[in-house]
Amino acid sequence: MNMNAVSIDVSKRKSTVTILRPGGKAVLKPFNVPHLSSDFQSLINQIRKFDSETRIVMECTGRYYEPVARQLSHAGFFVNAVNPQIIRNFQGQDNPLRKVKTDKADSIKIARYTLDSWDKLKQYNLMDELRSQQKTMNRQFDFYMRHKTAMKNNLIGLIDQIYPRANIYFDSPAREDGSQK
Repeated sequence: MNMNAVSIDVSKRKSTVTILRPGGKAVLKPFNVPHLSSDFQSLINQIRKFDSETRIVMECTGRYYEPVARQLSHAGFFVNAVNPQIIRNFQGQDNPLRKVKTDKADSIKIARYTLDSWDKLKQYNLMDELRSQQKTMNRQFDFYMRHKTAMKNNLIGLIDQIYPRANIYFDSPAREDGSQK
C-alpha cells in the first residue's frame, strides 16, 4: 500500500505543502499555496489524484491552521493538527546538530513525522476546533477581567490623588477588614 504524507506548514497568508512517501521519496517538493479559496481547491484536486491512502498533517499554531484544517476535512481527507512542540522535538532522520528553520524545512519535517507516526495519528474533528475556540474565549475573558480590575484600581488611585476626601461622598459595602472602596 502506498502512503502519501501531505504536510502543511501554515502561515498567515500562505501554507507550504510537501508530499512524501515512505523512504523520503518526494511526490511533490515543497510549494506554497496562498490562502485563497481557488488555490485551496486546486490543492484539493491535486491531492485527490493520488490513488493511495493520504494523511494530511499540520501544526496547530495560532488561529491560522483552523480554516485550512476545516476546508481539507470537509473535502473528505484525513486531517491531523499536531502540537508544534511534538514536531519541534521530533528528530526523525534529521541531524540534531543542524537546526534549519524555514517553511520548506518545517514542511518536510512534518511530512517525516507523518510517515513515522502514521498509525498513531488522530483524525481532526469539529470538537477540536470548538475546544480551541472555547480556550481562546476563556483567555480573552480572563484578560478582560484582569484589565477591568486594573482600570478600576487605577481610577480609584487617581481619584484618591486628585480628590483626597472624595470617598466620603461614595458608599460601598465594607470589606472583611472594614475598608471601603
